[in-house]
Amino acid sequence: MVGRYANRIAGGRFELEGATYELVRNDGGNSLHGGPRGFDKHVWSIAAATAGREAAQVVFRHTSGDLEMGYPGTMQVEAAYTLGAGSLRLDLRAACDTPTVVNLTGHTLWNLMGEGTGPIDDHLLTLAATSYTPVDRALVPTGEITTVQGTPLDFTTATPLGARIDGGFEQLRVANGYDHNFVLERPAGRSLVHAARLAEPSSGRRLDIWTTEPGVQLYTGNQLDGTLVGAGGQPYALRAGVALETQHFPDSVHNESFPTTVLRPDGVFTSTTIYCFSTDAGEPED
Repeated sequence: MVGRYANRIAGGRFELEGATYELVRNDGGNSLHGGPRGFDKHVWSIAAATAGREAAQVVFRHTSGDLEMGYPGTMQVEAAYTLGAGSLRLDLRAACDTPTVVNLTGHTLWNLMGEGTGPIDDHLLTLAATSYTPVDRALVPTGEITTVQGTPLDFTTATPLGARIDGGFEQLRVANGYDHNFVLERPAGRSLVHAARLAEPSSGRRLDIWTTEPGVQLYTGNQLDGTLVGAGGQPYALRAGVALETQHFPDSVHNESFPTTVLRPDGVFTSTTIYCFSTDAGEPED
């Protein structure tokens, strides 16, 4: 769970309604994923838990205090996980008593071969995105929105993650792989859209992701080096998993052309992402 702000905020600061807020920096001079004590470093309370024939759900709640990691306002956050037949749904909700910024996401690393089985280079990825937000050498968006056509960031058709990752393309060299935000295509009137399909050919396992978010961050485990050990005792080496983080765009606080991440006291932040699992034997339900 990532918050208060997924991905990077340049310079670890932002201005909002005439005030400047200094954030705790944990990525060089930038703030990453809400700072060194983001939402993943807190123990959340369980507000509700239910189990039935069709689904099971747990609702977590957390209160983020005013100026925690530098962010203004006391924020009430709720994350509901619902496990259904072949699906996992994440519903996020946040409200704050002061104007602030928020960008919440789940940061799951997927390996459809199984935990600790090796790199995800052979996984086939399809993204519903014809453009992305290029980054500078600090992995902060430049503010541009650029076509993926003719670049190794074109996943409009199913492509192995490892096929072009080491080809020398500048955007991939600065990130040591994929660590980029993709701009999702959204037909008029559709709030929940199909964002991505990840498939593993040898097992036939497939993951389809639906979301209400405007973007998705593709991250190929570029910083994994074997020091992190999973629950099964397997060390996670380079590219041991791939993250597809549904989100608002990184550093939106400094780019007015990006979808806004400002949350005011009279508003509520909401976000839904659904992970649908299937095999070659059947198509996932919408």
